[in-house]
Amino acid sequence: MARALALAVRGLGATSPNPPVGAVVVRRGHIVGEGYHRRAGGPHAEVLALRRAGKQAQGATLYVTLEPCCHLDKRTPPCAPAVIASGITRVVVAARDPNPKVRGRGLTALRQAGLRVDVGMGRVEAERLSEPYRTRITTGLPFVTLKIASTLDGKIATAKGESRWITSPASRRLVHQARARVDAIVTGIGTVLADDPSLTARPGLSHGRTPLRIVLDPSLRIPLRANVLRDGQAPTLMVATAQAPRSKRAVLEKIGADVLVLPSQGGRLAWRTLLTELGRRGIASVLIEGGAEVNASALREGVVDRVLYFLAPTLLGGRDALGSIGGRSPARLREALSLKRVTVTRAGPDILVEGDLH
Repeated sequence: MARALALAVRGLGATSPNPPVGAVVVRRGHIVGEGYHRRAGGPHAEVLALRRAGKQAQGATLYVTLEPCCHLDKRTPPCAPAVIASGITRVVVAARDPNPKVRGRGLTALRQAGLRVDVGMGRVEAERLSEPYRTRITTGLPFVTLKIASTLDGKIATAKGESRWITSPASRRLVHQARARVDAIVTGIGTVLADDPSLTARPGLSHGRTPLRIVLDPSLRIPLRANVLRDGQAPTLMVATAQAPRSKRAVLEKIGADVLVLPSQGGRLAWRTLLTELGRRGIASVLIEGGAEVNASALREGVVDRVLYFLAPTLLGGRDALGSIGGRSPARLREALSLKRVTVTRAGPDILVEGDLH
């Protein structure tokens, strides 16, 4: 199963809205076939592994990170019948598929055909790999990761707004990897005005996919020369409110940007309204790369699932330097948000703290 999980990792960022899946066929202690889901619409991992195994699948064991599918409402044939027809006698499944069209039916089909089916080996790792898929299937919302890069004392910019670069090239490489694995990258108009980012993944990391760039800009203040509008590297969605000038919206649409107008709450865009719309559009994963106020609003509304916090070993200090999370501080420590399942790793000279909020 460890090999199947390692294969599934290769599909991260390429299979959305499908989950990344890996599969391995083992006969008499030897791997005779393996595969992973490479892209949405392409052959599933089980099919690829069975093709490579060929006749050696007879009497063999199939290890797969997700329950084989059994429904027809998709672009590829169901996998459970292919497994049954292959001559496989045992299937080891890491995690059940939460999709109501599958959810146990694939396992039942295999068992009814006389195959031995074991479930749960590598479940935690498999479920973590497929979190965006699982979240969107079960809630209708994308899985949201908040990325922050700051000094050791929590500053993301000097008093004059200088922020490039606080963290190291090693940290930035990891950020590009994170971008390549999501469906959309969200930032605020403040970040666009201050840094004019491109919000793209480096070539060679994105599997030929380009994450959608989303700019939260209630009044459509974005300059028409902004990189996200002019570089042609990826599609851009501007999110505005009804207060935005219709003339600016028309200009943005003319130069190729999509404009989404959402209702406002106290002059601000509501995260859950936005995420519901993104889920409806098939977006399964979102990376927030915003400034202090965007970070604060996402955390305040409870929409962040995971935090990636890069800490550079530098101290900036000063009350006027910009902190990583804006808004008002809670009155009591018990109101602080606590990360769960925390990991701490090195990124060059920096430290990456990663944890979940749900």
